[in-house]
This record gives sequence, C-alpha cells and structure tokens, in this order.
Amino acid sequence: MSKRLIAVASLIAASLFAGSALADGEKYVIGTDSTYPPFEYVDSAGNFLGFDMDIGRALCEEMKAECTFVSNDWDGIIPALQAKKFDMILSSMSITDERKQLVDFTDKIYNTPPAIAVPKDSDIKSVEDLAGKTVGAQTSTTHANYVEAHLKDSELKLYPSSDEFKLDLSDGRVDAVMDDVVVLTEWVKSNDGACCKILTTMPVDPKINGAGAGIAVRKGDDALREKLNAAIAAIRANGKYKEIQDKYFDFDVYGAE
Repeated sequence: MSKRLIAVASLIAASLFAGSALADGEKYVIGTDSTYPPFEYVDSAGNFLGFDMDIGRALCEEMKAECTFVSNDWDGIIPALQAKKFDMILSSMSITDERKQLVDFTDKIYNTPPAIAVPKDSDIKSVEDLAGKTVGAQTSTTHANYVEAHLKDSELKLYPSSDEFKLDLSDGRVDAVMDDVVVLTEWVKSNDGACCKILTTMPVDPKINGAGAGIAVRKGDDALREKLNAAIAAIRANGKYKEIQDKYFDFDVYGAE
C-alpha cells in the first residue's frame, strides 16, 4: 500500500474512532452514601437503588453518558469529590451556603422538610417535651445543625449514619431522632421502624436546610453542572421525573418551584 493510501486509511480510522467516542458520550463516576433509603441504598446483590439512584440513571441517559455509582461514607464524601475519586455527589445533599464554599451545586433534585421521630410509647407529645431529652442525628448534616439551632434545650447525639441512630431509638438509647420526613416516614412504616412514630415535621429553616437537595460537583466544574441542570430540566419536562417520583412517593417530592 502506498504511503498516501496508508495516510488516508489512518485518517479515516482516526475519524471513525473519534466519532465512536463522541457517540459513546462521557463517562462519570457518581459518589453516594448508600445508607439512606428510600433515596439511596444497596441491596444484597450490590445494586444501587432508590429515588436518587434512579434520577441519576435518568440524568445520565439524558446526557448520553455512561455512569457508575460508588459508595462513600458521608463524613468524607466532599473531600473524596475534591480528591477526584468521583465526578459528582448524588446523595440527598442539601444545598447550603456552608457547602457552597466547598462545592458547586446543580439545581435542586427535591425538597422535603425535616421531621422528628420518637418511640410509640414515648411520653414526648410535642416539640416542647424534647427539653432535657437526647435527640439523635447524623453527623455533618443539616439535621444535626437544625437540632443545635432550634432544640437548644435538648442534648444532641451524633451518629455516623442514620442506621445507627434508628437502632438506638428502637432500643431506647436515645429519646428522639431528626431526619428527612420521607426517610423517617418510610422507616416507621417498615418492620424495623415498627417501634416508632413521627412526632411532627419541622418548619424549614432556609439558612440551615437550604434550597433543597442537589448534585454537588467540584468548584469551577461549570460544564458538568450545566449539563446536569439541562438534564434535570429535561426529565422534569418529559415526564421521566414524575415517573420515578411516583415509583417511590404519593406526593410531590420536588416541592414548590
């Protein structure tokens, strides 16, 4: 084969490879603390399940991107993003001013209020009765910050994950717990949460709870953030978001516009 034919063949091959790579789209790794049903959890087979995980898959499909999920402890999830262990955090992370100092956020994925759960036989009948009681919450969360700010007469007990404080509540080692109303509601409806009940939902504090839960990306990664925002808008418009929402909830989890 002549040098010219070899050059032409090489150019064609390169063009085909570039076209194939473009068709395949981007590849992203999504970090999540997979201990937060019904939003994110892992089954016995290692499959990532939950509302956020299905939303993540829908967004990746909309972006024509190949995505994989990895688990990461909540405490270290932002440092892991910054260290480029994954490209984004999709893990029910509230969009707060404090976190905006460390990461950039997409538009919200959903917005639900916090709530308090207590044992069914508890003598706690109102928020006022929490004075002098111990309230559990997951460390480094808006819920822990909320207890500190609004339940100052209570003692805050911190836990690495929601699984641990739920177990302590059911075993009587803590008087009450605070978490997202959806998470607690699903738990008290389950066999594991049959011990307990929702005491009340709490008013949203915009300074603490932020504008809802979004997807976190590294500071300055505007290209990915904008792609995700476009994909969020698209699945909201084409009905895919509602399809996923209705699989998990019987109410509008997105919240007011």
